[in-house]
Amino acid sequence: MKIAILLSTAFSLLAMTACSNGMNNRAGKDLGEKAVINETTSSSDSIDIIYFAGGCFWGTEHFFKQVDGVISTEVGFANGRTDNPTYNEVVRENTGYAETVKVTYDAEKLDLDLLLDLYFLSIDPTSVNKQGNDVGDQYRTGIYYTSGQQLPLITARIKKEAVKHTLPIAVEVTPIKKYYKAEDYHQDYLDKTPGGYCHINPALFKVAKDANKAK
Repeated sequence: MKIAILLSTAFSLLAMTACSNGMNNRAGKDLGEKAVINETTSSSDSIDIIYFAGGCFWGTEHFFKQVDGVISTEVGFANGRTDNPTYNEVVRENTGYAETVKVTYDAEKLDLDLLLDLYFLSIDPTSVNKQGNDVGDQYRTGIYYTSGQQLPLITARIKKEAVKHTLPIAVEVTPIKKYYKAEDYHQDYLDKTPGGYCHINPALFKVAKDANKAK
């Protein structure tokens, strides 16, 4: 109900350029930088960490970092086939990676259920390999969990979402198997580039910011 009330204040504002097109002026050195951090599921994974693929990771990261109780966000590439992918490789080659946001959150302050509700606000869950203006399997939607305790909550939320749509839900749900941090210029991109491309309705940022505030 809280999110529904907040949504009543949202305005329909959409950007018109693609995520990958926004980097045209960064060709050369930046596209050659390697994403060197690789993470796989291990005993150190916490229930306080979850990975969301929701299209272009610039907007998805900015969206989740607004939420009270989110400790940190990071953009990267998840569950692909190659090692050390660059952004250029992910958007132009068949690497199998999805642009993904790693969300670290305080589970005592922020419920996973609320994060899932917000995630579904930010995507078209029936769209296959496309969000906003961005097309390709790197823009697929996915929820990549780090603990078996997260899976029942995710499964229940998927079922709840499915009844709202006539088309099947296209969000893949798997453990996080392979993850590389993206190049530094992608981190906090919309903070560093105000007015930069974002496939998410900018009015939803306030919804995310207010979603977990104490009454």
